[in-house]
Amino acid sequence: QVQLVESGGGLVQPGGSLRLSCAASGSIFSINEMGWYRQAPGKQRELVATITSGRSPNYADSVKGRFTISRDNAKNTVYLQMNSLKPEDTAVYYCNAFARVSGLGSWKYYWGQGTQVTVSS
Repeated sequence: QVQLVESGGGLVQPGGSLRLSCAASGSIFSINEMGWYRQAPGKQRELVATITSGRSPNYADSVKGRFTISRDNAKNTVYLQMNSLKPEDTAVYYCNAFARVSGLGSWKYYWGQGTQVTVSS
């Protein structure tokens, strides 16, 4: 199995910055796409950003120009640098990885437990 552990969430004032990290561990054979999603109270989980193994990023329109996703393939880790944070960015942020545990195994989506990001003055 693959375990994902997020870190870096917290409370920040509007206009501030945070950097989230997510490390994948376990019986990993290969990881394809990794990404970040978020879920605000009373809302559905939504895409924030994804990045392929070739480091090609994709962003939600709401975060373009403010957030940057990156990854370290050697460490099986994905990062999310969040700048110019707004109150509407407040949510639980979840890490996601599309991975398989063997060369003949199925590709599956794995999720972290989530980390809270609160933007408030």
